[in-house]
Amino acid sequence: MATIATMLSSSLAGQPFYSFSNPTSSFSFKTITVTRPRPRTRTRTSFTWLNPQPRGVLVEATPPSSPPSPSVLDGSIKVLALPENRADDIQAEARALARAANASVYSPELLASKYGSQPIKVVGRALQVLTAVGLFGLKLLVDQKSGVLDQNKRIRAIELRDTFTRLGPTFVKLGQGLSTRPDICPPEYLEELSELQDGLPTFPDEQAFECIERELGLSIDSIFSSISPRAVAAASLGQVYKGQLKYSGKVVAVKVQRPDIEEAIGLDFYLIRGLGFLINKYVNFITSDVVALVDEFARRVFQELNYVQEGQNARRFKKLYADKENIFVPDVFWDYTSVKVLTMEWVDGVKLSEQEAMERQGLKVLDLVNAGIQCSLRQLLEYGYFHADPHPGNLLATPEGKLAFLDFGMMSETPEEARYAIIGHVVHLVNRDYEAMARDYYDLDFLSRDVDVSPIVPALRNFFDDALNYTVSELNFKTLVDGLGNVLYQYPFNVPAYYALILRSLTVLEGLALYADPNFKVLAASYPYFAKRLLTDPNPYLRDALIELLFKDGKFRWNRLENLLTQGRKDRDFSAKEALQPVLKVLLSADGEDLRNLVIKEAARVSEAFTLSTMSETYRYIPHFVRTLVFNGNGNGPFMMSETELQNMIELRDQVLRIWGLLQSSHDFDPAILLPILQVLEQPEARKLGGRVVSGITQRLAARFLQQILRVPSTASE
Repeated sequence: MATIATMLSSSLAGQPFYSFSNPTSSFSFKTITVTRPRPRTRTRTSFTWLNPQPRGVLVEATPPSSPPSPSVLDGSIKVLALPENRADDIQAEARALARAANASVYSPELLASKYGSQPIKVVGRALQVLTAVGLFGLKLLVDQKSGVLDQNKRIRAIELRDTFTRLGPTFVKLGQGLSTRPDICPPEYLEELSELQDGLPTFPDEQAFECIERELGLSIDSIFSSISPRAVAAASLGQVYKGQLKYSGKVVAVKVQRPDIEEAIGLDFYLIRGLGFLINKYVNFITSDVVALVDEFARRVFQELNYVQEGQNARRFKKLYADKENIFVPDVFWDYTSVKVLTMEWVDGVKLSEQEAMERQGLKVLDLVNAGIQCSLRQLLEYGYFHADPHPGNLLATPEGKLAFLDFGMMSETPEEARYAIIGHVVHLVNRDYEAMARDYYDLDFLSRDVDVSPIVPALRNFFDDALNYTVSELNFKTLVDGLGNVLYQYPFNVPAYYALILRSLTVLEGLALYADPNFKVLAASYPYFAKRLLTDPNPYLRDALIELLFKDGKFRWNRLENLLTQGRKDRDFSAKEALQPVLKVLLSADGEDLRNLVIKEAARVSEAFTLSTMSETYRYIPHFVRTLVFNGNGNGPFMMSETELQNMIELRDQVLRIWGLLQSSHDFDPAILLPILQVLEQPEARKLGGRVVSGITQRLAARFLQQILRVPSTASE
């Protein structure tokens, strides 16, 4: 928001602009007037950090009669001229933001003040909700008394899903939110609630068209050359119409908010929050703070009611992720967008769940699912900004074979520390380091620091030891998530929303893929991204994770490196040049002495393997009588080592050669990628390391040849 105001005040000098207070952000703007040396006044925008405010301020500045040059402001401040269409877009967005200046935000205090004085309305809705929820709770109590609580979990989960659907939009949203919370709901409930649909009836079309005209201040005929007479889709918070803009001929989707939805949702959250206090006090098996969860979820739903905010979410998502050729995000038409009306580019396509329709268009489900997985991983682990409503209906396959994302009302962010901790967690899982895995839950905000993780370690070991007996390509992601969910449910975990939502997203994508290919595994599709990030990301946390993965018990695990390179090359963004840099920097850093010692030992071992395995293969071509003369009368072989030891050396040499071949075959391979290494080797620390490596190799080979020279010749009896 601040960026937009700054751009308007600097780059669009002389144009109308708006200063506003965004109720969903932690700052507000104030407008001041400054008199310059020239006889002219300008409106400048400054901002003061405040707590979120439920109201906004709108100020319009009057432009001067003759606008200044687009490159010079008042003869002193240089600005850059924006492309005309971009400038128009920014101004249109500013006008939309002005229309959203008074958008409501969630405030428990305001809801308590409002509905505390309306007891009849509160009691009426409370009776409706309590009757439905109470009947469900009574069934659970009877099941518990009868000892069949576990046996009836599936039945009760289905009944809860139906109950939420009958209670309306708030509870539909609540059920979808609970479907991402393994720390609150058992697996059976998670599965049923994840199927909860926004199957609500449409509201009258006349009310929708009246809302459009009221919100935009224009008649329907002046905006659209045509618009569908009935809604083409309906959800819990609004419904969608298909129209064609009059001024440009663009085909658009127009989402219109349900009448009085804010009132209904506000009342429901007021009641649910009160129920949360009772659950916190009397229900012991739920360890999370239910009131805090309700508040967080309510904030997200109220943000979803602000369609201008949704438009901004879509624009940010498009900027971050639509750079890939297989991802599509529709544009927003700001002049026809307000708090209750959102106009976006119409997307022709079919839902990923409609496999037969996709096949008729010649589209492959697995290609689009893979695109969705890669985009989800980038959302979670690269930029941290991600789609928080992962639902099959929000993903469309376009006729061009692109994956289109829709509905950006609910978005979330992954903290930067957590992005790296997740990758480190995967490394600990691969290494079966369950103690480190348990400690990771501190960094992931699953557990508070005062919780003892030692009882959790056996539970992780029991589950993952069985799960990891499968290869990456065999391991089912949903089984892994369900098993981990059982562990989380049994201990005092508080799963952050970002983590739960992205797990659900990947589970949904895997479920869609399984219809097309029963052998598809989302983990196998995800692994190239993890491998690429480990090999190329210079972040210190990930460099340490890579070293932890490659070195164990003082030995370098070449098979792990080969596997990482094999998988990493499958990612289209993998760069061989980048893969050589992070570990090299650690190797030559001030605190890299331990790693340097390991590298010296490994370099000597590899050099020995290359030398002796090559000599051994050459030896085979030497005539037998020459062998007995040259090699101390021994015709059986030149080295004092077992056949197994020699075979291990040959395998090591071949593995190193395969790794070099993988680097050479990378699409961006160029001998010039070695230049940074040569430059680094000019550093004093690198020269010392090189000398130590050469010394280690020389000593090892000298010891091996001295052993050969001094050995006792073999006798016939031997």
